[in-house]
Amino acid sequence: MNREFFDALDLLEKEKGIPAEYMIEKIKNAIGIAVKRSYNGNDDVLVIMDPEKCVFEVYLRKEVVEDELPGGIRLEADHQIFLSEARKINPAANVGDKVEIRLETKEFGRIGAQAAKHVIRQGIREVERGQVMQEFQSRNQELITATVERIDPRTGAASLMIGKAEAILPKSEQIGADNLKEGDRIKVYVVDVKETEKGPRAMISRTHPGMVRRLFEMEVPEIYDGTVEIKAVSREAGSRTKLAVASNDANVDAVGACIGPRGARVGKIVEELGGEKIDIVEYSDDPIKFISAALSPATVLEVITEPDGTRACHVSVPDNQLSLAIGNRGQNARLAARLTGWKIDIRPESTFGELTRKRSEAAE
Repeated sequence: MNREFFDALDLLEKEKGIPAEYMIEKIKNAIGIAVKRSYNGNDDVLVIMDPEKCVFEVYLRKEVVEDELPGGIRLEADHQIFLSEARKINPAANVGDKVEIRLETKEFGRIGAQAAKHVIRQGIREVERGQVMQEFQSRNQELITATVERIDPRTGAASLMIGKAEAILPKSEQIGADNLKEGDRIKVYVVDVKETEKGPRAMISRTHPGMVRRLFEMEVPEIYDGTVEIKAVSREAGSRTKLAVASNDANVDAVGACIGPRGARVGKIVEELGGEKIDIVEYSDDPIKFISAALSPATVLEVITEPDGTRACHVSVPDNQLSLAIGNRGQNARLAARLTGWKIDIRPESTFGELTRKRSEAAE
């Protein structure tokens, strides 16, 4: 039986990665609790577990008392033992000593055994939760590949396996073009990791701007090695993303490196994102240059910033490009504003002169 017990612990370590030594300590504590409950609160217990010698023994310690107790005092059988009985176990025992009485497993009692099982299971769950938390934390804010286990037919949420752990990808965090099926392997971005009452939980997403950032890091060696730097990302998942990049090497074109030969690099990312459009623009510390680039594909004729220091500006574009600059339902202007961190007022060239005239008059 002992050999089978220790073999089971070894199997637990191999299959779930739970150290046998850790579980032995948990089991010792569990047995101590079980014995205490079964023996009227006596927690003076010695548990010996030696996997190498295949030894698993439990001893209850009791205090040695005189065979004849003073009148009216009764032996506390769960805590005390008569001297004559004690000397059968240890011939050298004397009154006041403690003797160790070996217990058979069946003597723990059904209730005690159940209590021990409960604590052992709890210990296993704690280790597993710790392992899941560690696995999630090691991948926090990273792009990972997960396997779709099942799809909730009511909510559309997908249950994914990330290593040995499970995470939920809500429908709201899926790209519109996603048509997930059981068994699919997909890339997701780990937004955050939290400890909840139900255990560690990874907040994952396919709509987060961080996913685009990590995809470019994977596909563009110049970003991975630091030659090209991603300065900002603004995204409306499934529709369009704007990416601002800068080169730390005068000989490297940041935008060209991200696009790749014949658009191969950006093409792979567009495919991963289900056809999402990606505008790659050059970052500049000069806000006028940066805002002009951010509004591409429209041509910007002039940018005037507010003199009060607020991050607000007025932009002039050709009359025939006003709708292009603003974009469908304002998307291009909205993404440009998020990318730059500036409030952008876009006006056609034909009315922009009137704006500058009024500003000049107000300044006078």
